[in-house]
Amino acid sequence: MSGDDLEQMYQEVILEASKNPHGKERFAPDLASENAFQTGNATVQAVHEYCTPGESHQFNPTCGDEATVHVEVSDQEPHVIERLVWDGHGCSISQASLSVMVDLVEGKTVDEAMNLANTFHKLMESRGKGLDDESAEESLEDGIVFQGVSKYPMRIKCALLGWEGMKDSVAKALSAKA
Repeated sequence: MSGDDLEQMYQEVILEASKNPHGKERFAPDLASENAFQTGNATVQAVHEYCTPGESHQFNPTCGDEATVHVEVSDQEPHVIERLVWDGHGCSISQASLSVMVDLVEGKTVDEAMNLANTFHKLMESRGKGLDDESAEESLEDGIVFQGVSKYPMRIKCALLGWEGMKDSVAKALSAKA
């Protein structure tokens, strides 16, 4: 497969993931609207009584992408991400990255999720070269399609937006357990 064919396939996967995002729910106020702070509150309730929730709102001022990531982490050790949902809007890259992140992280232990986040971050630092570790690339599954995005510094923040929200919301959930 030529480089151009591979790039086209990557673009198709990103577009599909942004059109049919996994884990997207309507629960956060629309901060882009003029009266967002004057409307009612939106909350997500923990559906698992044995989980602790955490939530993080992320905003990219460069392009206007924003996402609120809600996570529910199991109370027993090892802590598992039992539920991961998000609400937000933005470009196809940010929306697709959030969708792929849900598929990769939900059901994983916190340690596994943080390792995946670190691997994805390294991919974004590769500037299109990818990773030197084949098993690390395989661990990203569909997330590897963002390798092409890493060539464009202005788009890297779009791809990382949800991942930063996931890490922050997990940290909040874990600190609430203390």
